[in-house]
Order: sequence, then structure tokens, then C-alpha cells
Amino acid sequence: GLLFASKAIIQLLVNPFVGPLTNRIGYHIPMFAGFIIMFVSTIMFAFSGTYALLFVARSLQGIGSSFSSVAGLGMLASVYTDDEERGIAMGVALGGLAMGVLIGAPFGSVMYDFVGKSAPFLILAFLALVVLWFQSVEGTPLLTLLKDPYILVSAGSLCFANMGVAILEPTLPIWMMQTMCSPKWQLGIAFLPASVSYLIGTNLFGVLANKMGRWLCSMLGMFIVGISLLCVSTTSSLLTPSHLSCGASGMVDSSMMAIMGYLVDIRHASVYGSVYAIADVALCMGFAIGPSTGGALVQAVGFPCLMVFIGVINILYAPLCFLLRNPAVREEKMVNKSSVETVPVSDL
Repeated sequence: GLLFASKAIIQLLVNPFVGPLTNRIGYHIPMFAGFIIMFVSTIMFAFSGTYALLFVARSLQGIGSSFSSVAGLGMLASVYTDDEERGIAMGVALGGLAMGVLIGAPFGSVMYDFVGKSAPFLILAFLALVVLWFQSVEGTPLLTLLKDPYILVSAGSLCFANMGVAILEPTLPIWMMQTMCSPKWQLGIAFLPASVSYLIGTNLFGVLANKMGRWLCSMLGMFIVGISLLCVSTTSSLLTPSHLSCGASGMVDSSMMAIMGYLVDIRHASVYGSVYAIADVALCMGFAIGPSTGGALVQAVGFPCLMVFIGVINILYAPLCFLLRNPAVREEKMVNKSSVETVPVSDL
């Protein structure tokens, strides 16, 4: 659990610095640096033989992910200025994340069982090198964004929806080995249906959320995550609950990422590095708290009780998404908008 969580914890600590950095120097350099760091991390994974080295490699992965994810989301938000187009673009980008999870877990478990520990990491290091080959207005201060209640509600949704999925990563394989006597190669394959549903959720609801309302899409997603987690330990098949929970978290992610860009547009300066640093911190908190506490809580209260606890948290938090239905526009933003609309054509 600690090894899983170390990446998210480090990423959580680095994100507040990466957001303002991208506001100052742009998105390209941090993204390039992120890929270099992840290349080094992947090489370390391939050849590490001790827990300490694995821990360092996992922590480096968190630093690289922080640079790449914050810069990538900020770049998307700045390129796609139309709110509807931005929502679709965020869904496609998160679909890329889903593809990584979709391929990664089965690929890693099969390669580990049949080829060896180093093989998958060496292949990933090569792919990182391939990506590297192809590869400003002052923003609102981070603390100001953190005082915005709408941004905090959005960040909380990202955190709790992903915490439910993250807590399954270290605990579900152990539960499978204890109750189902599953071989190693099946431990990664178990996450395959969930990854497919996340891929579908991010891409499908990146478009549908524009029509049905992103706040409603997020609220329904959190309800589904909560109900699915309540069913994980009580069903004889893992397919349906894990499938639904990951698909629903995709609904929340694609909707909230677009909402946070929109909130900056209507309430702050339209520079996106800091707000997506907050979004990534929220995701990392879910992936840090979930795995790091999951192992201890499973031993203390058992896997079924843990799933009930996280599921209830999601269900209770979901109604707060209603607050995002019609967020208030800051007065200075309204003045700027009205002044632009009333300027005579002859003055332009």
C-alpha cells in the first residue's frame, strides 16, 4: 500500500509548484521534463532489487507525472477556449489515461509471469524515449483558487470518486488471492474490464456531459461509484461492480476537469496551470490516501467493511455537485464581458 501511495503523495507535494511554474514558462518545457523523469524512473524499476530503490523509482514517477499531467491539462485548456470543445478534449485526454491503465495492468502481470520483472519496464522506457523524440499572462495565485468554494467542491469530487477506485488497487488482488486462490497473471487481468469502462466513461461523457449538464453527470457518477463499491464484496463476480465504479469515475473525471477550466474562465484569470495543479492534487490525494490506508484498514475492519465505508462517503458527497449547476460569475468578469459586448463596431 505504501509503495502504491508513494507516487501519489510525491505528486501531491510537487503539484502546487508545477502549476505556477507552467503559468510563468509555458507548458512545453515542464511536459518534456516530465517525460525525462519518467524515463529514469522506468529504468530504475527494471533493475531495482530492493524495496528502497523501488520506493525511490515510484516517487520519481510521481514527480514526472506531476510535470506531465499539469502541463498537459493546462495546454488543452488554453488551446480549446470554447467550453464545449474543451469538455470533449478533456474526455479524449482522460481516455488516453484510461488506455494506459487498460493496457498496463494486464500487460504487466502477463509479462511478469511469463517473461520476467524487467521486460515491461524496459519496453515502457523505450516508448518514453519515442515520445521525447517527437515531442504569458500572470495567472491567479494558487491560494486564491483554493479559497474558491466551487473549485473546492470540484476537487473533492475528483478526490473521493478516485479514492474508491484507488483503494481497490492494493486490496483487491490480496482479497482475490485469499478468497479465490487466483494466480499472478489474473491479478492484473481483473482490472481489465474496469479499465475498459473508464475508457468508455471518459470519452462518452466528455460529449454527453455538455448536453445533460456536467454537474449532473458528476453527481450521478459519484452515486454509481458509491453503490458499486457497496456491491464489490457481496457479489460472486467482480465484473459488474468494478466495471461500474471505474466507468462512473470516468464520468466524474471528464466532467470535473472541464468544470474547473470553466470556473477559472468565469471567476479568475484564464490561465490554467494552477487550477489543474489543484485538480491533480485532488486526484493524487485519492490515490495516496486510498492505497496507503487501505492495507491497514483491511487488516483492521476487513475488505467488505472498507468498501462500505468508501461507498457511503461517495454517496453522501454526491449532492454537493448540485452547487456547480450555476456557479456565480465574479463581478469583474461580468463587467469585462459587458464592456466587450457594448463597444461600438466603429471603435474596434
